[in-house]
Amino acid sequence: MKSMNRREWLKSTGKIAAAAAVAPLVFSSMAEAGTAGGLQSKSSVSYQDHPSGKDMCSNCAHFVPGASPSADGTCKVVAGKISPHGYCFAYTPISG
Repeated sequence: MKSMNRREWLKSTGKIAAAAAVAPLVFSSMAEAGTAGGLQSKSSVSYQDHPSGKDMCSNCAHFVPGASPSADGTCKVVAGKISPHGYCFAYTPISG
């Protein structure tokens, strides 16, 4: 094993201390970025419960309809109940 001089030891110790200080911040921000199942929060995609012109969740490829056409459904991208008349930045029109 190679012996370290004092300068090398201080540099490596400083890097380890910096990484240990930053790690909790990185992991907490990763946890806040998504929710259970990797879904985005409504606020992170600027979800609103009304359409943006003709663009609305019921016309989105990510929308999973509820029991009836007017019932709330879910989304493959956004967590929580989703209005069929809602809209967010993850909107992707159904092609076809």
